[in-house]
Amino acid sequence: MFERFMKKSRLRSPWLLHFDCGSCNGCDIEALACLTPLYDLERFGVVNVGNPKHADLLLVSGAVNPRNRKVLKNLYDQMPGPKLVVAIGACGLSGGIFREAYNVVGGVDRVIPVDVYVPGCPARPEAIIDGLLRGLDILAAKQEGGRGR
Repeated sequence: MFERFMKKSRLRSPWLLHFDCGSCNGCDIEALACLTPLYDLERFGVVNVGNPKHADLLLVSGAVNPRNRKVLKNLYDQMPGPKLVVAIGACGLSGGIFREAYNVVGGVDRVIPVDVYVPGCPARPEAIIDGLLRGLDILAAKQEGGRGR
């Protein structure tokens, strides 16, 4: 009974951790716009947190480089399962215009598994919200399956 209540609560009020891997901040500005009264992501129960141990969703922007690769992996490992990873922007998906640079590993999926990809340069707030809501369906399926990554 309590476990079922907790699963339902996590889906009704997912907590989000945003990590920037070193982008131009275009996607970060759009992600923060999702929290403004215009888009009001909190109406879906999404709360922005700063601690990975409390987060259900990991929102990642920017191209991964060797310096932040370990930090990204560490944040992912600290999150309790089941967890959801959303990569936003062209840089988060593939490395973007920087993918050929000597210090770029590539997209987020080169380091951690990604559940939802939100394209764009920068990704629009509407697309980010759509990606997060699509991700909640994936999170519900992970909870039903009882597996956490």
